[in-house]
Amino acid sequence: MTTNEQLRLDAVRRFLDIGESIDKDLADVVNLAAEICETPISLITLIDADTEWIKAAKGINSEPVSRTQTFCQYTIQQEEILEIPDATLDVRVNHLDAVVNDPNIRFYAGASLVTHDGNRLGSLCVLDTQPRKLTKMQCSTLKVLARQVVHIMELSRSFEILQERHERVIEANREAERSQIELKAIFDSSSDLFLLLGKHLEALSWNKALEDYVFKVTGQQLKVGDFISEYVDPALLPKFIRFYSAALKGTRIKKELRARQHTPNAAWMETSFIPVHTDGKILGVAINAADITERKRHEQHIKIQNEALSRIATMQSHEIRKPVATLMGLVELIKMDSNSNDPDYTYLDMISATVNELNEKICDIVSDSETMLHTEIAHVEKEN
Repeated sequence: MTTNEQLRLDAVRRFLDIGESIDKDLADVVNLAAEICETPISLITLIDADTEWIKAAKGINSEPVSRTQTFCQYTIQQEEILEIPDATLDVRVNHLDAVVNDPNIRFYAGASLVTHDGNRLGSLCVLDTQPRKLTKMQCSTLKVLARQVVHIMELSRSFEILQERHERVIEANREAERSQIELKAIFDSSSDLFLLLGKHLEALSWNKALEDYVFKVTGQQLKVGDFISEYVDPALLPKFIRFYSAALKGTRIKKELRARQHTPNAAWMETSFIPVHTDGKILGVAINAADITERKRHEQHIKIQNEALSRIATMQSHEIRKPVATLMGLVELIKMDSNSNDPDYTYLDMISATVNELNEKICDIVSDSETMLHTEIAHVEKEN
């Protein structure tokens, strides 16, 4: 199979898939062709590798037939009209079933259906059961009508392609809208503040949490194109602009910022400044801020607890042991001034032993307390 034939077959398949919208137009053409050429039969055919398909017919059934049993297989091989005055006298077709058997075709004239890119799809043809010839006017009209058939089919095919593309665009828009709604729902369901800034500090997009926060702290409604510097805490504005400028240069920054100090809206915000890239170019900065006030309060509470535990440990280590150490020293002094043979010396030994035992117990308590303190601090640090 040649390349040209493959291209022709591809074109035939495309036009075979045309819907029923042009059936009436094609029927009008075959009726007009039969009337002008004064024949009882007229056809519009498309020919693929093996079969002749009837797209419209007058005076004969429209069942497909084998390509080898058709007149039109020869029509598509030439540019001019193929006219066979008497089929019984033409060796190319005198053996065809339509000639030998019913309907006993004798006359045939067909014009190729040629697309704008030169593919011959089939033919517009007229047939008769009696030998005859067309006039010059009838031949010219048949060629004009053949071109009209191609125009009708190409226009219908183009319309179908446009319709398919239009439907794909509509579906793509619907999908994009669904995705945008889903994404917005995700952003709006978050308590974090999301903001997209352009290259000049202008607000481009944000979530509901940010919109509500801006209105809460400023009493103003944020609008697209507003300069965000008008809404940022003035005390933080220099830092904000510095971090924003660094992000515009490609540096990702994460900072803990204390906003709106000494106001009812005071809060600690963990704020990220993230460069937004498209095709290697930075188009703006995405800002994400999470309220970490409770976490900071918890950290401060833990710090106070740790300082208290440290003070307790210090007290246990020094203040509790100090009286015991003093008592131990006094006992030793008394023993030095006493005679070991003195009956009371035995009591001194007992007091000394008791004080030493008490000292050991206190040392154990202090050691256990320090161990528990270090364990508690390690546990708190791990949780945070």
